[in-house]
Amino acid sequence: MSERLPRARAIRLGWTCAAVAVLCALPFYLDAFWLRIGLFSMAAAVGAVGLGLLSGTAGQLSLGHAFFLAVGAYGYVWLAGEPGPGLPTAVAAVLAVLLAGAAGGLFSPVAGRVRGIYLGVATLALVFLGHHVLLTADSVTGGFNGRSVPPLELGGFSFSTDSELTLLGVPFGAEERLWYLGLALFAVTWFTARGILRSRPGRALVALRDSETAAAVMGVNVSRYRSAAFVVSSMYAGLAGVLLALSFRRVVPDYFGLVLSVDYLAMIVIGGLGSVAGATAGAVFVTTLPLLMTRYADQLPLVAAPGTTDGTVGPTEAARYLYGAAIVLILLFAPDGLHGLARRLRARLRRRGAAPPPSGTTAPSQPTASAVRAKEPTP
Repeated sequence: MSERLPRARAIRLGWTCAAVAVLCALPFYLDAFWLRIGLFSMAAAVGAVGLGLLSGTAGQLSLGHAFFLAVGAYGYVWLAGEPGPGLPTAVAAVLAVLLAGAAGGLFSPVAGRVRGIYLGVATLALVFLGHHVLLTADSVTGGFNGRSVPPLELGGFSFSTDSELTLLGVPFGAEERLWYLGLALFAVTWFTARGILRSRPGRALVALRDSETAAAVMGVNVSRYRSAAFVVSSMYAGLAGVLLALSFRRVVPDYFGLVLSVDYLAMIVIGGLGSVAGATAGAVFVTTLPLLMTRYADQLPLVAAPGTTDGTVGPTEAARYLYGAAIVLILLFAPDGLHGLARRLRARLRRRGAAPPPSGTTAPSQPTASAVRAKEPTP
């Protein structure tokens, strides 16, 4: 067993390095459409990981995740743009994440005292309140038409097409540059979230989800940890909002509605509650499906191409039907999501690949019934 552990770690490290190398090489081979899908998926994965910590690990239902994404996106646009303070874009991005965390902190007293469906309804109010503010605060949000997003600049390097850049004969536009930014932010999200889950606060959140009474008996401050989980989840959502704003290059209020919050719930349910890898897989599935169906709608049956009335449903609605059906199937046949399904598949393959016992060894034989001496009756 001791020899298998280093070997398994080496194999896992090799696969990780290979995956990183492939992801870093993709901008040299993919066109802008596929890079945008990757950017949207990475931004969604960052937000889904935050919601997974809140709902999957801490057991708190939240329907207001779209509100905190909007705080991060519009916070960056206002802090870095005009009208606004006009701060350096890197500083504005950090402050936008902190602003989302502060918004979560203002709501944390409610999260510390309310749970279950009541917390879900309370967070649902945030979505409608935030949408109303985005539409009416024209000087900050731009109203119904939204605002354009200032490109991010780090050390004089711009993540836009303002300056020409060519690497190995491949012109690098905004999508190629933002791809590496998204990879870096997702890597930070991945390792920090896994660190939280493996640390003492992560174990306290799991105990809190399983039984608040048992957690309190073991010394866990229930209200404090529930509030902290909400703040951390809000900061992840704010980071996802900043990356979404940079990817879209324009933010509008209608995007940050109730449908977006439901999409994020679908991501963590499909991927697997309480799992960083599962939240990532669910985010990729939910984000990619409608974009692919929109591009290939003219080749799919019963799906209308964008801008036409042919077919039964549009590609976006068809995608929602499909991942709605996926949620039902997951709940019925794989309650632990895609991550649990993959874990069981790996375990099955590992059992099949296990070496058989040596041919020269035989299991110890059990004595037959006739060879066992009968017990004498007690006089």
